[in-house]
Amino acid sequence: MTTPNKTPPGADPKQLERTGTVREIGSQAVWSLSSCKPGFGVDQLRDDNLETYWQSDGSQPHLVNIQFRRKTTVKTLCIYADYKSDESYTPSKISVRVGNNFHNLQEIRVNSNFLHKWVAQLLSFTRNQNLGLGTFVIAVYCACKYLCSQVAFTFRRLGVLVILTSV
Repeated sequence: MTTPNKTPPGADPKQLERTGTVREIGSQAVWSLSSCKPGFGVDQLRDDNLETYWQSDGSQPHLVNIQFRRKTTVKTLCIYADYKSDESYTPSKISVRVGNNFHNLQEIRVNSNFLHKWVAQLLSFTRNQNLGLGTFVIAVYCACKYLCSQVAFTFRRLGVLVILTSV
Protein backbone atom coordinates (compact mmCIF):
# COMPACT_ATOMS: atom_id res chain seq x y z
CA MET A 1 0.00 0.00 0.00
CA THR A 2 1.14 3.52 -0.62
CA THR A 3 0.63 6.82 1.12
CA PRO A 4 -2.18 8.83 -0.46
CA ASN A 5 -0.98 11.72 -2.65
CA LYS A 6 -2.31 14.30 -0.22
CA THR A 7 0.11 13.56 2.60
CA PRO A 8 -0.08 16.45 5.08
CA PRO A 9 3.11 18.41 5.65
CA GLY A 10 5.18 17.80 8.72
CA ALA A 11 7.22 14.91 10.04
CA ASP A 12 6.26 12.24 7.50
CA PRO A 13 9.02 9.61 7.96
CA LYS A 14 9.11 8.80 4.22
CA GLN A 15 9.64 12.46 3.30
CA LEU A 16 12.28 12.92 6.01
CA GLU A 17 14.08 9.78 4.84
CA ARG A 18 14.39 11.27 1.34
CA THR A 19 16.54 14.07 2.77
CA GLY A 20 19.29 11.50 3.37
CA THR A 21 19.88 12.56 6.98
CA VAL A 22 17.66 10.00 8.75
CA ARG A 23 16.43 6.45 8.24
CA GLU A 24 13.15 4.86 9.39
CA ILE A 25 14.02 1.80 11.52
CA GLY A 26 10.63 0.66 12.74
CA SER A 27 10.99 -2.58 10.79
CA GLN A 28 13.96 -3.53 13.03
CA ALA A 29 11.76 -3.48 16.12
CA VAL A 30 9.15 -5.80 17.59
CA TRP A 31 5.84 -3.94 17.90
CA SER A 32 3.05 -4.78 20.34
CA LEU A 33 -0.21 -3.12 21.31
CA SER A 34 -2.14 -3.08 24.57
CA SER A 35 -5.20 -4.03 22.51
CA CYS A 36 -6.70 -3.63 19.07
CA LYS A 37 -9.92 -4.22 17.22
CA PRO A 38 -9.69 -7.04 14.65
CA GLY A 39 -8.19 -5.68 11.42
CA PHE A 40 -6.87 -2.51 13.12
CA GLY A 41 -3.52 -3.64 14.56
CA VAL A 42 0.22 -3.28 14.07
CA ASP A 43 0.07 -4.01 10.32
CA GLN A 44 -2.31 -1.11 9.77
CA LEU A 45 -0.29 1.18 12.06
CA ARG A 46 2.93 0.44 10.18
CA ASP A 47 1.76 0.35 6.56
CA ASP A 48 2.28 3.41 4.37
CA ASN A 49 -1.43 4.12 4.00
CA LEU A 50 -2.86 7.02 6.01
CA GLU A 51 -6.35 5.63 5.40
CA THR A 52 -5.65 2.62 7.66
CA TYR A 53 -5.03 2.85 11.39
CA TRP A 54 -4.60 1.18 14.75
CA GLN A 55 -7.69 1.28 16.92
CA SER A 56 -7.39 0.21 20.51
CA ASP A 57 -10.01 -1.88 22.22
CA GLY A 58 -10.58 -2.77 25.84
CA SER A 59 -9.55 -1.17 29.09
CA GLN A 60 -6.95 1.56 29.52
CA PRO A 61 -4.10 2.28 29.41
CA HIS A 62 -3.88 2.11 25.62
CA LEU A 63 -0.32 1.89 24.42
CA VAL A 64 2.05 1.04 21.60
CA ASN A 65 5.29 -0.75 22.57
CA ILE A 66 8.35 -0.69 20.34
CA GLN A 67 11.19 -3.06 21.36
CA PHE A 68 14.65 -3.26 19.80
CA ARG A 69 16.91 -6.34 20.06
CA ARG A 70 19.88 -4.14 20.94
CA LYS A 71 20.24 -0.65 22.33
CA THR A 72 19.37 1.69 19.49
CA THR A 73 19.94 5.42 19.26
CA VAL A 74 16.65 6.92 18.16
CA LYS A 75 16.32 10.56 17.16
CA THR A 76 12.64 11.03 16.44
CA LEU A 77 9.29 9.32 16.87
CA CYS A 78 6.85 10.46 14.16
CA ILE A 79 3.14 10.12 14.89
CA TYR A 80 0.22 10.85 12.59
CA ALA A 81 -3.29 11.29 13.94
CA ASP A 82 -6.28 12.78 12.16
CA TYR A 83 -8.96 14.42 14.30
CA LYS A 84 -10.98 15.41 11.23
CA SER A 85 -11.44 11.75 10.27
CA ASP A 86 -11.34 10.07 13.68
CA GLU A 87 -12.87 12.75 15.91
CA SER A 88 -13.19 11.59 19.50
CA TYR A 89 -10.94 8.58 18.92
CA THR A 90 -7.94 10.89 18.40
CA PRO A 91 -5.74 11.13 21.50
CA SER A 92 -5.54 14.63 22.90
CA LYS A 93 -2.47 13.78 24.97
CA ILE A 94 0.25 11.15 24.69
CA SER A 95 3.22 10.25 26.84
CA VAL A 96 6.43 8.84 25.33
CA ARG A 97 8.52 6.70 27.69
CA VAL A 98 11.84 5.00 27.05
CA GLY A 99 14.08 2.57 28.92
CA ASN A 100 16.11 -0.62 28.93
CA ASN A 101 13.01 -2.70 29.74
CA PHE A 102 9.37 -2.25 30.71
CA HIS A 103 10.25 -1.94 34.40
CA ASN A 104 12.44 1.18 34.14
CA LEU A 105 10.63 3.35 31.60
CA GLN A 106 11.09 7.10 32.03
CA GLU A 107 8.77 9.69 30.54
CA ILE A 108 10.62 12.01 28.20
CA ARG A 109 7.89 13.75 26.23
CA VAL A 110 4.24 14.63 26.57
CA ASN A 111 2.40 16.02 23.60
CA SER A 112 -1.12 17.37 23.40
CA ASN A 113 -1.23 18.63 19.83
CA PHE A 114 -2.89 15.98 17.64
CA LEU A 115 -5.50 17.39 15.31
CA HIS A 116 -4.58 16.60 11.70
CA LYS A 117 -0.91 16.29 11.04
CA TRP A 118 2.36 14.58 11.61
CA VAL A 119 3.93 15.30 14.98
CA ALA A 120 7.64 14.69 15.52
CA GLN A 121 8.74 13.81 19.03
CA LEU A 122 12.47 14.45 19.42
CA LEU A 123 13.90 11.86 21.78
CA SER A 124 16.74 13.18 23.92
CA PHE A 125 17.65 13.68 27.56
CA THR A 126 20.35 16.18 26.62
CA ARG A 127 20.23 19.80 25.50
CA ASN A 128 21.66 18.70 22.14
CA GLN A 129 18.54 17.36 20.40
CA ASN A 130 20.65 16.10 17.48
CA LEU A 131 22.20 13.28 19.52
CA GLY A 132 19.10 11.14 19.85
CA LEU A 133 18.56 8.67 22.67
CA GLY A 134 19.87 5.14 23.21
CA THR A 135 17.04 2.80 24.21
CA PHE A 136 15.75 -0.76 24.03
CA VAL A 137 12.07 0.12 24.55
CA ILE A 138 9.81 2.97 23.47
CA ALA A 139 6.29 3.03 24.93
CA VAL A 140 3.67 5.46 23.63
CA TYR A 141 0.85 5.91 26.16
CA CYS A 142 -2.46 7.41 25.06
CA ALA A 143 -3.23 9.47 28.12
CA CYS A 144 -6.43 11.32 27.20
CA LYS A 145 -8.84 11.75 24.32
CA TYR A 146 -10.94 14.64 23.10
CA LEU A 147 -14.19 13.08 24.28
CA CYS A 148 -13.62 11.02 27.40
CA SER A 149 -16.73 8.89 26.81
CA GLN A 150 -14.94 6.90 24.11
CA VAL A 151 -13.02 3.77 25.14
CA ALA A 152 -10.76 3.49 22.08
CA PHE A 153 -7.95 5.46 20.42
CA THR A 154 -6.62 5.65 16.88
CA PHE A 155 -3.20 6.41 15.40
CA ARG A 156 -2.86 6.33 11.64
CA ARG A 157 0.93 5.93 11.45
CA LEU A 158 4.03 5.71 13.64
CA GLY A 159 7.60 5.96 12.41
CA VAL A 160 10.93 5.66 14.24
CA LEU A 161 13.91 7.60 12.86
CA VAL A 162 17.66 7.37 13.44
CA ILE A 163 20.34 9.79 12.36
CA LEU A 164 22.52 8.67 9.48
CA THR A 165 26.17 9.32 10.20
CA SER A 166 28.52 10.22 7.37
CA VAL A 167 31.29 7.70 6.72
